[in-house]
Amino acid sequence: MGENSSTPMRRVAAIAAHQGGVVSRRQLYAAGLVRGQVRAQVAARRWQRVGSQSVALFTGTLSEDGRRWGAVFEAGPRAFLDGDSALVAGGLTGWSSGVLRISVPRGVKPRRGKGINVRQTRRWAAGDVAPSGVPRSRPEVAGVRAALWAVSDKQAALVLTMTVQQGLATAEQLALEMLRIRRDKRRAFIHRVLLDLLGGVRSLGELDFAHECRRRGLPEPSRQVVRRGKNGTFFLDVEFDDWGVVVEIDGIQHSWASQIVPDALRHNDITLQASVVLRLPLLGLWVAPDDFFAQIEAALVAAGCPLAA
Repeated sequence: MGENSSTPMRRVAAIAAHQGGVVSRRQLYAAGLVRGQVRAQVAARRWQRVGSQSVALFTGTLSEDGRRWGAVFEAGPRAFLDGDSALVAGGLTGWSSGVLRISVPRGVKPRRGKGINVRQTRRWAAGDVAPSGVPRSRPEVAGVRAALWAVSDKQAALVLTMTVQQGLATAEQLALEMLRIRRDKRRAFIHRVLLDLLGGVRSLGELDFAHECRRRGLPEPSRQVVRRGKNGTFFLDVEFDDWGVVVEIDGIQHSWASQIVPDALRHNDITLQASVVLRLPLLGLWVAPDDFFAQIEAALVAAGCPLAA
């Protein structure tokens, strides 16, 4: 390539080192290379094309990071990873985003590429982009959008929960971001999940439970019953007093490590008092109520409840 190209090549290599080995054509030309030099590197199989807008400074399989950079470059200059793809790029583990989701401003004609899902959004804002790394929405923005775009309510609740539990965003940050959403078919459901994550819906869960009991013809349970056991005084969420059946409505916070021991002690205390104790995750009350209420009915029938038969 000659001495005159050494400085541009070093600039390009420095850029690529932070982008999974992938550089946009704009970056190549801004660094001082010309189209002929780029074509020569690709023809010599030292580099490879990544779509029409970028190249990798190597041949072979792209890393996930390189794939993300290439997808953003392909979608356009104001494109960024969004939704669950942004969360995974930002550190979310245990989640597969599949096709890369990318947002561009409404009115922009996006360039589309293999393996990417580009969507125009009226909610696009430059301030939504994370300050460093691959262009992607900030975790609280990504978490809310991932929930809005999820294929089911269950998946929506799961991605919000994982975002909070893995420390990518707090429940407060997600709730504030959700205030920007004025209309969406899943808006009410997401508000309920966020209230649970904020730890403020024990009473809401109990009211929902009582409503479901009335709708299904089950006895009206008592709520917030005081019990005393070996490990102190505690409250039961709901109890069918005459039948010795207790249902504990578990908010999302009950899956956190700090709650495991006290929850287990309370559960054992109740069981030692000859009650049947069933656990009902609040998420289960929302997304799988029939399955859980079938178990509750079975427990009541076994205890001799004629109304549940």
